Amino acid sequence: MKKYGKNYNKAKSNIPTSKQTKVEAIKHCKENASANFDESVDVAFSLGIDTKSAEQNIRTTVSLPNGTGKDVKIAVFAGGEALTAAEEAGADIVGGKELATKVASEQKLDVDIVISTPEMMAEVGQLGKILGPQGLMPNPKTGTVTPNVAKAVEDFKKGKIEIKNDKLGNLHMSIGKVSFDEEKLLQNFEEVIAEVTRAKPSSSKGEYIKSVHMSSTMGPSIPIDINL
Repeated sequence: MKKYGKNYNKAKSNIPTSKQTKVEAIKHCKENASANFDESVDVAFSLGIDTKSAEQNIRTTVSLPNGTGKDVKIAVFAGGEALTAAEEAGADIVGGKELATKVASEQKLDVDIVISTPEMMAEVGQLGKILGPQGLMPNPKTGTVTPNVAKAVEDFKKGKIEIKNDKLGNLHMSIGKVSFDEEKLLQNFEEVIAEVTRAKPSSSKGEYIKSVHMSSTMGPSIPIDINL
């Protein structure tokens, strides 16, 4: 049985077991965050989807109006003017074939997001065994395969995030930091809810959003009624 620290247990005792409104959940997260760093505010959706069906898997993006509060590290695979533009836009790592060769030899790429021009996908595709398990493989659905890599870099730096379900049909994402004011966190959360709702697969039957929970990085999970 997993043991928790006294700060977690104290916070847990302050959290109601019944479903909270969006605003109440945000308040509980902020009030009970006790770590000595600026914790993230994370949300988790449990969806009624069949992950074995390709058309029911969720993979989309949403731009958080107030950003995530996180410094996102981005690698871009491109060449020529696109590579220069990506670097000027704030990409942390840029390169073409030589970068692909380097990643292949080192068997890792320490970034949060990978963006590629369509022309470079032949090279990037060969890194599937490295990028795939990390969830870093570029995909047109999320805007990470695009001729305009500079715009993509700017969007992700400003707060665009990827929404993708895991094998159990759950979505996990950060909607900001506990240092954000309540209104900014609520605005970000509303954008996420709207996008998750919009992304419902047409073939998904029955209850789609089965449950939603919120927590700070080190805090307990809070059940939410997203309709309130």
